Amino acid sequence: MITSSKVFLNSNVALRHLILSKYYSKHSVVDVDYQYMQKSRVPTMHFQKSLPRLPIPELQKTGERYLNALKPLLTSEQLAEAERRTADFVTKDAKILQEKLLAKDKANKHTSYISEYWFDLYLRDRAPLPINYNPLIVHQNDTKIDYNNQLVRATNMLTSALRFMLSLREKILEPEVFHLNPKKSDTDLFRTVTGMLPEAVSWYGAYLFKAFPLDMSQFDGLFGATRIPQLEKDRIVRDPKSKHMVVQKNGHFYTFDVLDANGNLLSPGELLGNLHQILNDNTPQADHPLGILTCQNRDLWAKQRTHIENIGNKDAFHKIDTAIFNLVLDNEILTDDKHKLLKHYLHGDGLNRWFDKSFSLIVSKDGVSGINFEHSWGDGVAVLRFFQDIYKETTTKPFVHPDTKPLETNRSVRKLEFNLDEKSKQFIETAKKEYKDWYESLSIDYILYEGLNKEACKKFKVSPDCIMQLSFQAAYHLLYGNYVGTYESCSTSAFKHGRTETMRPCTEKTKQFCDSLHMNKMSNNELRAIMQECSVSHSELIKEAAMGQGFDRHMFALKKIAEDNNLPMPEVYNSYEYNFLNKSILSTSTLSSPSVMAGGFGPVAKEGFGIGYSAFTDKLGAAVTSYKPHNDSSKFIEALHKSFLDITKILSN
Repeated sequence: MITSSKVFLNSNVALRHLILSKYYSKHSVVDVDYQYMQKSRVPTMHFQKSLPRLPIPELQKTGERYLNALKPLLTSEQLAEAERRTADFVTKDAKILQEKLLAKDKANKHTSYISEYWFDLYLRDRAPLPINYNPLIVHQNDTKIDYNNQLVRATNMLTSALRFMLSLREKILEPEVFHLNPKKSDTDLFRTVTGMLPEAVSWYGAYLFKAFPLDMSQFDGLFGATRIPQLEKDRIVRDPKSKHMVVQKNGHFYTFDVLDANGNLLSPGELLGNLHQILNDNTPQADHPLGILTCQNRDLWAKQRTHIENIGNKDAFHKIDTAIFNLVLDNEILTDDKHKLLKHYLHGDGLNRWFDKSFSLIVSKDGVSGINFEHSWGDGVAVLRFFQDIYKETTTKPFVHPDTKPLETNRSVRKLEFNLDEKSKQFIETAKKEYKDWYESLSIDYILYEGLNKEACKKFKVSPDCIMQLSFQAAYHLLYGNYVGTYESCSTSAFKHGRTETMRPCTEKTKQFCDSLHMNKMSNNELRAIMQECSVSHSELIKEAAMGQGFDRHMFALKKIAEDNNLPMPEVYNSYEYNFLNKSILSTSTLSSPSVMAGGFGPVAKEGFGIGYSAFTDKLGAAVTSYKPHNDSSKFIEALHKSFLDITKILSN
């Protein structure tokens, strides 16, 4: 059975290569390797069937973890009341809800207990997508200056992105695996052994190598997908066989096929030719850029889209919705202005965007490249893998060079035309003004601190992530003198259809450290000892969250079970402490990779801060957003800088 399966897979790929060889011999394009970025011997979804399922935590443990997260935030009187409510919840109401959740989970073994609820949470929220949900990630610039030309970089990014997509479609993209000891498991032997195992047990084979395959279900959401606005709850549409791109420039939409009739990728010269044609189109800025409507409340946009579709625009919308992804060509120069760069990739002015697409690859006039992605379909694991792979290929083995000549494309580029009545034009004018007022109320700043880095933290035997989170707590305490609900996103992709879990980095130990630091009542040695305890506790909380043993998703699922079954809502969910904890004043997330120049997102609460951060090999960095009427991100950055200095001094001593 195993042998015949492998033979079939190999023969299928061989047949494909034979067809491609004939195609390329006629078209004089590189070689068959051009079609795919990767040709993994282990099929992309090989481990998916045997992935462990996301565990449902024990009620008692969830209650304990919940109370531990509340302790640094509440007064003794508030905590006593919270303990009473939590005890009642765990011993009474939650028992029935837990039974129903376990039964539902048992009946849906193909997924995780949180997946459906998490999709629903995103798709039902009526808040606009930019700033509220869509994050940004910006690539490092190419070290070869000439390759940062907008046309060259956009073409290379497009070519590599499509090769990644075709590898995924052909199921020969390398599976995502976390290697605990890469020298022993990221090897040919690992791939040979696990590739020969049946899918039903392949995960266990990887585990013997101390390697942990990750969930790949979100990868299908990368391409050919769009979130469609609808009243009350949006929907995601996907076209797994999409052959065309949509490109935005000056608020206009252009489309062209990137695969031929046989599903083969056009040559780099042809892709270059198409983008060259679009960049050379001198059509001025659109008077009525339709993309601005994706910046609005989802119910409002749903009504407006229905109206615009019904006056003869369904085909044009369909072209955008089913495009492989959205490539945005902008006119801004960003290289020397980090503030402008962060604003540009987080929200821009909305005139040359379509925030509903699964992701938009944005390339500025000076070749800065980055991604803004819609969040409902997936999380950072899939996006970062795609982001890293295309960056690596475009900077080490680019297909287009500064002297590459565009090939004639027989004018295959088509500009989408929309029929807009006066009502539609008014929609756009109103959206322009409202969006401008909104994004101008956003404060955004950043810090790059070279006094400490990832390796130094490890040398001092403290977790780099703990140091970052400890610095955020110290900065907030320095400014406001108290502690608030803090959210750190942690991936649960080690499990089938895992999404994320919340890690609560504000603990009793971090509170003790910050209080002691700012009251100057302890020596550096004493503070250092507390910091070590913080690091141990922090690492344990991260491990629990990653293993599905947090409490936030569990409590959220129990709440949804009560709603689904029309049961009385337990008192704990309407309590002061539950709502205070879940008002994420400090919302934080990290994406650390050598390919990342910057990453960030908007505040979750209007009084809060959105903090995207990274511990790099040579520095610590963070991008901080807040709303001007409530907070000032530059003041937070100043306090954060002081916290970095204080912590560096303590560690150095």
